[in-house]
Amino acid sequence: MGFKNTREYIDSGILEAYVMGATTMEETLEVEKMARGNYEVMEEIESIRDAIETYALEHAMQPDVTIRPFLMATIDYTERLKKGEPAASPPLLNKGSKTSDYTEWLKRDDLQLPEDFSDLHARIIGYTPQALTAIVWINKMAPQEVHDHEHERFLIVEGTCNITIDQEVHQLIPGDYLAIPLYKNHHVTVTSDIPCKVILQRVAA
Repeated sequence: MGFKNTREYIDSGILEAYVMGATTMEETLEVEKMARGNYEVMEEIESIRDAIETYALEHAMQPDVTIRPFLMATIDYTERLKKGEPAASPPLLNKGSKTSDYTEWLKRDDLQLPEDFSDLHARIIGYTPQALTAIVWINKMAPQEVHDHEHERFLIVEGTCNITIDQEVHQLIPGDYLAIPLYKNHHVTVTSDIPCKVILQRVAA
């Protein structure tokens, strides 16, 4: 695979893709061969698996309205990678972000809202150990949650919503950006007649 040493191999992201089931057959065989002969690689794989399990347990109390869409989005994304979609690293959201920064994903026919949409729908457009980026549609509301280990950021694409952080209400329209501080209760209430479509990003703290 052209890696100079074990650390470069680990830092490449191939092990995260392997654990998520997003490697090709050739890559899977290569990872398993490396793990058999390299304790550091095997230990890193176990560490990634433990981290994913911990994340799942920490979010297990979220209402189903949030769990199911993101579970299905994760399955969909890994299947797309298996079929050959290149792994992407969408730009990190910030105060200067524009919806045009994400045009290549927003315009894709396979990343649109399905007809059977009900409460919340998500399509992941990029994943790295640093950040998960998704297009999310919210019909009426997204329930209260708190993030201890990741920064959540929103860029409004269509529709309008209020995001309440503790007791402070932020009224958002298309083009608006908002970052949620760590350890803060927050929830989303849609204020438009159409679903609120957002670029949502969760960045490791």
